[in-house]
Amino acid sequence: MSKKLPNRRRFLKESTGLAGLAMAPASMMVAPRLASGAAPAPAADDANATASVLYGERSRFVTTTRIIEGRSHRDTPAVRPTPHRPSARTPLGESVGNITPTSLHFTTQHHYGIPDINPAEHKLMLHGLVDRPLVWTMDELKRLPFVSRIHFLECIGNRPSPRATTVADSHGRMACSEWTGVPLSVLLRETSIKSGAKWIIAEGSDGGKHMKSVPLPKAWDDVMVAYGQNGEPVRPDHGFPLRLVVPGFEGIYNVKWLRRIKVVDQPYLSFQEHSRFLSPDPKTQPDSYEYGPSSVITYPSGTHRLPTHGSYVITGLAWSGGGAVRKVEVSTDGGQTYMEAELAGPPLPKAHTRFYLPWKWNGQEATIQSRCTDENGLVQPSETEYANYWGFNRQELYATIQSQLGHCNWMQAWKVNSDGSVINGLEPVEVVVADVHG
Repeated sequence: MSKKLPNRRRFLKESTGLAGLAMAPASMMVAPRLASGAAPAPAADDANATASVLYGERSRFVTTTRIIEGRSHRDTPAVRPTPHRPSARTPLGESVGNITPTSLHFTTQHHYGIPDINPAEHKLMLHGLVDRPLVWTMDELKRLPFVSRIHFLECIGNRPSPRATTVADSHGRMACSEWTGVPLSVLLRETSIKSGAKWIIAEGSDGGKHMKSVPLPKAWDDVMVAYGQNGEPVRPDHGFPLRLVVPGFEGIYNVKWLRRIKVVDQPYLSFQEHSRFLSPDPKTQPDSYEYGPSSVITYPSGTHRLPTHGSYVITGLAWSGGGAVRKVEVSTDGGQTYMEAELAGPPLPKAHTRFYLPWKWNGQEATIQSRCTDENGLVQPSETEYANYWGFNRQELYATIQSQLGHCNWMQAWKVNSDGSVINGLEPVEVVVADVHG
C-alpha cells in the first residue's frame, strides 16, 4: 500500500518559496506580534560585548525556550523533603536536526535539589563483587580511554495522547545529545568482576540517593560514565560532573551526579524501581528497560498553521532503544496508506534520526502520522494495536499509568484543518479511572 515519493525535480519546481518556509514552525518564521499586530523590536545587544565573546549568545531574533510543565513541589504535598523547580520539556515543535542543544534538553523536577559538586573533590567508587574495589577522581577518569557517542534520552513519561496540544506535550520528555566519557566496561575490567555477578547498582549524589539496577550484560555492552555533553562538561541539571548513560533504556536509569557503582548478584529494590520491575507479567519484563521503535511528526504538529495550500515538507524524529532506525513511513490519510520518508542522515544506534517527506497540501483536511521500523524489524504500533496487545479499550489505555503499561510508543496523529491550523489527530477519549490490573 505504499506510494512512490513525488518526483523531486517537479516538487522543487512547484515549490515557489513556500517549501523553505514550511520546514520551520510558524514561531520560527516570523517574529512574535503585539496585541496591536505590530512586531516588537527586540533589544539590540552588543555583539562585541565581552560576555558574548567569552561564551557566545544566540541571535536576539531566536527566542525558543524549554517549556515549563506541571507545578513546583512548593505547590504539592510534602512527599519530598525539599521543594524545587518544576520540570521542563524539550520544544520539539521548533527543533531542527537530530541533536538537542543542552540548554533545550528536557529536565526533571529534581525532587531533592541539584547538588553543587566541586569536581576537584568528586570521586567515583566501584565495589561489590569485584577483586579490586577502586576509587577514581575526575582527573583520573579523564586519563582513561574514552568515547563520544550520540544517544537519545527519553523519560517513561513520554506518551502520545488525544489531550496533547503540542508535540512537546506528548513527546517533550526526550532529547538527543552527544555524550563523552569512559565506557563502563573499561572500569569493570580494572576491578575484575567475580563470578556470580549479574547486576550493577548505580547511585547518585543527590539528597535522595537516586539508585537504579542495570543488568550486567548491558553494563558491559554500551553503558558510559559520561563527563561531557554536546562538547562541554555535563551541566548541573544533567548530572555534573559525572552521570551514567544507559543507551536505549528508560531515562531514569541514566543516574545523575554519579558517585558509586556496586556490582551485585541481584537487583536492588530501591525507591526508584517501578512496578513493572517487580511484575510477574511476562509482557512487562522485556519491555522494562529498552524502548521499542518510535517516531513523531514535529512539523506540522499541534498549534502550527500552514499559511496557504501548496508544497510543504513534513518532518519529525524517529528512534529505537533496540538499535538504529531502518525506515520511517508517513501517512497523510490517517493511516490508510503510507509513503516511505527520506532519512536526513545515516541512522545511528539508539539515537534520534530526522526524517522528512515532501507533501503538497491541497487545502483539505488531512490526518498525518508516522511509524518507525528499526533494524530488528520491529514496527511502531498504532494506538489500536498497542491497546489490543494489552487487552485494553481506549479508556483503559489512557487511564493506566506508564509504569504499568510499558513504553507508550504508539503513533501520535495530527490533524490539518482546512484553514491550515493543526490540532491533535487522535480521537478524544473519556478516561475511566479504574484499576485495570485488578
